[in-house]
Amino acid sequence: MTSKNGLPASLNQTNSDAYPVPPFERQKQPFPGLASKMNPRPDHGETSYKGSGRLAGRKALITGGDSGIGRAVAIAYAREGADVVINYLPEEEEDAQEVIKLIKEAGRKAVAIPGDIREESFCQNLVKQAAEQLGGLDILVNNAGRQQYHESIKDLSTEDFDATFKTNVYAMFWITKAALDHLPRGATIVNTTSVQAYQPSDILLDYSQTKAAIVAFTKSLAKQLGPQGIRVNAVAPGPYWTALQCCGGQPQEKVEQFGATAPLGRPGQPAEIAPLYVTLASQESTYTSGQVWCSDGGTGTL
Repeated sequence: MTSKNGLPASLNQTNSDAYPVPPFERQKQPFPGLASKMNPRPDHGETSYKGSGRLAGRKALITGGDSGIGRAVAIAYAREGADVVINYLPEEEEDAQEVIKLIKEAGRKAVAIPGDIREESFCQNLVKQAAEQLGGLDILVNNAGRQQYHESIKDLSTEDFDATFKTNVYAMFWITKAALDHLPRGATIVNTTSVQAYQPSDILLDYSQTKAAIVAFTKSLAKQLGPQGIRVNAVAPGPYWTALQCCGGQPQEKVEQFGATAPLGRPGQPAEIAPLYVTLASQESTYTSGQVWCSDGGTGTL
C-alpha cells in the first residue's frame, strides 16, 4: 500500500511530517508533570514500536520510566524481549501504571518501584529490589532527570541547584555503584545526557552542568569497566516533547514554539529516540562503549 506521496505506507508513517509541529498551546503543569495531561500527547511508541527479539531474556532497570524518553525505552525494551523495572516519583503513578500495562501486554515481567532517587538509601534499595524481582540485572538506564529553568543565576537557589544535581548526577552515581554488584560481564549501562552539555541555554544553568557531568561520567566509567566487559554509553537528546518541558523546564512562550528552530521544524517524539537505547543495549553493539549518540532533529550538535 502506498500513500498519496508515493511512499509505502509504513515509510510515510515515520517521515518528518508524521508528528505535530509548533505552535503548541501553552500548558503548565506542577512538577514533575504527567504525559497523560499534555496536548498533544507525546508518542512513546505505544502503538508503533514493533520488536524483533533484540533484547530477549534481558533484565533492565530504567529510571524515569513513567513518561517521556524513559517510557519509550521501557516499551521498546519489553517488545524486544526484556523484563523491565521502572522507577518514578509517586506523583507520576498514573503514567507509570499505563507503562506497566504495556510491558505486561508485551508478555514481559513489569515491576514498578516508586521513590525519590535524591536519597542514597532509596537508590541502593531500588537496585536491590530490581535485581531480586527480575532475578538479576544486565541493563541499567540512568534516565530520570530534573529540569527547571531560571532566568538568572540570582534566581537559582541552593535548594534548586542541589535538587537538580541530586536527581541528575548523584542518583546516577549511587544507582550505578549499587548495580555493579549485579551486572555481569556483557551488561550495559546507558545514560541520558543532553545537547545542553554541548550548547547550554542561558536559562538552564544547573541542568546543563549536570548533563555535561553525565558525559564525563560515561566516558570515564566506560574506561574503568571495559576490562570487566561492561559497556557504558550515553544518548544526548535535543528538543523532545516530554512532560519535562511543561512542568517548569521551559517558559510558556518557549513551550509554545518548542522545537521550531530544529531543521526538521518540530520537537522529537520519545518513540523516535528509543531505538538508540535499544541498539546501545543490544548484542549488535558489543564494540561500542564510551560514546555519546545525539538525536537533535538535524541541528548537528555532535
